[in-house]
Amino acid sequence: MGAKIARVLFLVTAMMFFAILALDIAVPTLVLCTMALSTWLVSLDLPVARKHGGEAA
Repeated sequence: MGAKIARVLFLVTAMMFFAILALDIAVPTLVLCTMALSTWLVSLDLPVARKHGGEAA
C-alpha cells in the first residue's frame, strides 16, 4: 500500500514540475514578444504622429 502511495505522489510531483517548467518558458517568451511588438509599434513612421512644416506644435 505504501509503494502505491509513493508512486502516485511521485507522479503528481513530476506533473507539477513539468507544468511549472512549461510556464517558466512560456511566460518570459510572451513578455519578450510583447516588448518586441511594442518597440516595433513605437518605431513605425505613422503619418498621424508626423509634424508638417508650418503647422503649430
